[in-house]
Amino acid sequence: MLLVLVFMFLNSLVLTFAPAVRLHTLQAELRWQHWVGFATWLAGYAVLYRQLNKLLPERDPYLLPIIALLNGWGLLMIYRLSTNFGIRQTIWTALAIIGFLVALKYKNLLPVLRRYKYVWLISGLLLTLLTFVIGTYPGGSGPGLWLNLGSVYIQPSEILKLLLIIYLAAYLADTLKARLRLAQLLAPSLILIAIAVLILVAQRDLGTATLFIILYTIVVYLASGKRRVLLISFIIVILALIAGYLVFNVIQLRIEAWLNPWQDARNNSYQIVQSLIAVANGGLLGRGLGLGSPAVIPVAHSDFIFPAILEEFGVAGGLALVMVLALFTLRGLTIALRAPNQFQRFLAAGLTSYIATQSILIMGGTIRLLPLTGVTLPFISYGGTSLVVSAASALLLMIISNQPKDQAAPIDRTRPYKLVGGVFLAGFAAITMLGIYWGFFRADALLARGDNPRRAISDMYVYRGTLLDRNNHPLTANSGLAGKYKRDYLYPPLSAVIGYSDPNYGQTGIEFRMDDYLRGLAENSRFHVDSVRLLYGQDPAGFDLRLSLDLPLQQITDIALAPYTGAVVLLNAESGEIIVMSTSPTFNANELEEKWQAWMEDKNAPLFNRATQALYPPGGVTGGILLARFLAEYTPSSAVPDYHWNTTAGDEFTCAIQPPANPNWGDLVSSGCVKALSTISRSTLLGDTLKLYKDVGFDQELLLPLEVSVPILPESVVSYSDLFSGKAGILLSPAQVAIAAASLSNSGRVIAPRIATAFSPNQIDWHLFEQGQAPRILPNFEPELAATMLTSGNYPGWEVSASAAYQGTSVSWYAAGTPSDWLGAPLTIVVALENTPAVTAREIGRTVLLSATASLSE
Repeated sequence: MLLVLVFMFLNSLVLTFAPAVRLHTLQAELRWQHWVGFATWLAGYAVLYRQLNKLLPERDPYLLPIIALLNGWGLLMIYRLSTNFGIRQTIWTALAIIGFLVALKYKNLLPVLRRYKYVWLISGLLLTLLTFVIGTYPGGSGPGLWLNLGSVYIQPSEILKLLLIIYLAAYLADTLKARLRLAQLLAPSLILIAIAVLILVAQRDLGTATLFIILYTIVVYLASGKRRVLLISFIIVILALIAGYLVFNVIQLRIEAWLNPWQDARNNSYQIVQSLIAVANGGLLGRGLGLGSPAVIPVAHSDFIFPAILEEFGVAGGLALVMVLALFTLRGLTIALRAPNQFQRFLAAGLTSYIATQSILIMGGTIRLLPLTGVTLPFISYGGTSLVVSAASALLLMIISNQPKDQAAPIDRTRPYKLVGGVFLAGFAAITMLGIYWGFFRADALLARGDNPRRAISDMYVYRGTLLDRNNHPLTANSGLAGKYKRDYLYPPLSAVIGYSDPNYGQTGIEFRMDDYLRGLAENSRFHVDSVRLLYGQDPAGFDLRLSLDLPLQQITDIALAPYTGAVVLLNAESGEIIVMSTSPTFNANELEEKWQAWMEDKNAPLFNRATQALYPPGGVTGGILLARFLAEYTPSSAVPDYHWNTTAGDEFTCAIQPPANPNWGDLVSSGCVKALSTISRSTLLGDTLKLYKDVGFDQELLLPLEVSVPILPESVVSYSDLFSGKAGILLSPAQVAIAAASLSNSGRVIAPRIATAFSPNQIDWHLFEQGQAPRILPNFEPELAATMLTSGNYPGWEVSASAAYQGTSVSWYAAGTPSDWLGAPLTIVVALENTPAVTAREIGRTVLLSATASLSE
């Protein structure tokens, strides 16, 4: 009891000063409300300890410290999560202790419980039936499983658990003497249990119904020793689960969330996914009481209090909690074996099984060992009725244990008790191992998820690195004071590229992919990171990041693209640095709260970065690299066939834009004319063309700190006509097309794209990121000659237009670039527009490229 007192006092102090630690200042508003709960807990258990020493001197000495620890630990966690619920739980703790003290005075409690077993069970059933008439939900909207007595809510199904165990213990103790066959023995009890389960199923309280079946099975097995009871009950549970899955939507959702929570992590599986991330966030030693973010998990104070504890006390704290519950289970079964009669033996075993089973069900459900049942964690979770029933169970165990050791009734079969105890210990061990798995082995992967809001919450307390463009113009900023830092996006049209970091909506884009730098995890020593986490429960201050984007050029591009749906990518063809990445429509990351739902429902998908995520058929936009490959082996004839331009989709004479009068081969390829592209391509096999596509990276996912889609490149294509019209099924993002097209401006070299170029740990010194993979040199390639043929008039470089269509969506392309020797930094641009004429794509592309050449040549 002294150790429990020290634990409670120290953690109460920690919770008080947690705000000061989190804000790194003693000026923070400290937390004091939980001291009321601590004082109530201390006074109650001090009185209870003295009275138990007087009235039950031979009781099991471990039970009171165990329930004091569990009750107090849960009380502090509830205060940490919600002061309002903490105050309510304090009142229920006081009532539970008072009820405990009153019941201690009643010496004939066990005989009365045994004698009136039917009265107790039927009263519980009637009380539960009342919820169909006057049932309510404390939160306002939800299942009506509670009865409102003034301002006090009680849950009859919790009371029914205790009454069921009392009834079963008394019934079996009285009936076993008759030595009836098993079917005759169980028939009356089965009828009553079936009624109770049907009532719970009708209430949709399926977790409690499952618990009833399990408890009935365990008690009957311990009493009879018949293993077929376990087999029959197992079959019944499986059949009930299958039937429930087919009938009840809630069971379907819970089974699906258990089997594959990642599939719908933002909706139906949100709770379980956030629970697992909480375990990962706690790691080995935890963030510290009051320093984690367990409130992210819905209903963390009740059903999900176990992962909340794991987040703030770590896997080590979770292990300690599981060990305490395992010790309670062992002591309870020991009490059952030493009980003076069969009624008390069955009662002790049933009460112990109730606490152990419910603990394993809810803890296992929150860490994906089992499907979620929605029951509470005994003594710990918020819930007045649950706490009182758990306390009553502990009281009865203490009364039963208050026997001289030599007064135990003889018992023929101890194996069932050992088997049940072994199963319980195996369940606790599985919970421990799975907690270690999520909190240690899978921690990095879980914490790196984009739907982990804890990183954004941490950014409210710790400086998050700023994103700047190539000229150090800030693109993001942190406003407010520590504890209320807010992420501001200074140029909203870039939101689909930069992404967002938000406590409610998680992270996307560069904010997500470069999070380790923006939060100071990368490039810092592990010792430094761990020491800061241990002291403050936080990460170090973040690093600023410099991007390759050029804000003035980005603004010009966004204005030109805004009326259309599509994307623009402008890059340095030599270094791979992306100078402009524009997508339309886009969104404003400063308005997530106000417009999230509208954006999610918008058929134009403004949250979608079309530059890297949209996949379009390339059609003839690859004409430049195909021409360069052709020129390496052949000289085009001077004779150009009579070409009649038209816009009939799929026609071999289709051109993206009207070619000039008396066109040459370069003019036709530049205009995206299908017949000309097919003519120059037929000099090689279709397989060789697909190999060229692989050489320029059309079969590889882009290595960029952004959300990217995987390209689609079939193993074979039927015809060049299909290839250039879009029917071949090749699908690429605009950024991938830009990387390939840049080879024409970079002497046949295919470079790796870059958008993050440098980081600063102190806002003064800058460290460059490594270039990445070496450029690939394309064999049998004449980029300079091809670029020359694709250049016309006074335009400063080569250009290719194209059109293609796939599954009802047409796309217009424009690719252009400067010569490889242009000012030492050649440029390449790609424009892709949905359901828009190719001439419009060319106008946008020319506007941006001309602005870039003028700006970057200064």
